[in-house]
Amino acid sequence: MSNLYGDYSQKIDYVFKVVLIGDSAVGKTQLLARFARNEFSIDSKATIGVEFQTKTLIIDQKTVKAQIWDTAGQERYRAVTSAYYRGAVGAMLVYDMTKRQSFDHMARWLEELRGHADKNIVIMLIGNKCDLGSLRAVPTEDAQEFAQRENLFFMETSALESTNVETAFLTILTEIYRLISKKTLTASDEVDSTGTSGLLKGTKIIVPLQEEGPRKGCCFSS
Repeated sequence: MSNLYGDYSQKIDYVFKVVLIGDSAVGKTQLLARFARNEFSIDSKATIGVEFQTKTLIIDQKTVKAQIWDTAGQERYRAVTSAYYRGAVGAMLVYDMTKRQSFDHMARWLEELRGHADKNIVIMLIGNKCDLGSLRAVPTEDAQEFAQRENLFFMETSALESTNVETAFLTILTEIYRLISKKTLTASDEVDSTGTSGLLKGTKIIVPLQEEGPRKGCCFSS
């Protein structure tokens, strides 16, 4: 994976905004810290308001900047919703697999996400803290069933042990890239009445795109 992460001096081909949502204390900030900086803090404090980290990587020889947004899960910060979701092309629904309530709230978070975000947003369900297996309160099968029913990717992670964290982020970013590049390819193949390509070659694509074709097939991943 030596060529996976991009050189910051390279031009950026795509910028993908991904939001982390879920109850407070499920590990959203730790997942972000592990992916963006390969860090984990035992004494992590609750996130106040909104913050984001960026990471540049290479997907299919294109330079992609991932802009990962993290917000507090507490109800009193829910007023940031509209601005928080605006422009997001990916979302991670995070629950703590040792806290059943955090999983039961996923339906509500998903409803809020779909009410504010673009309908073609790529969504992944994340069961965090899988290192605490003896304390498991959410069977993997329950999460898989929910993910299949709602057409989501699914993965269990441990920010503490760095289990599946990078894989989860790369999976969602690669799927976003696949959808966006397909959209770009389709647009470039369309020729208008003057014989000019619908999308001029060399045009810089500003991501996110707000209108895309419907997603096809199930996006569940075990």
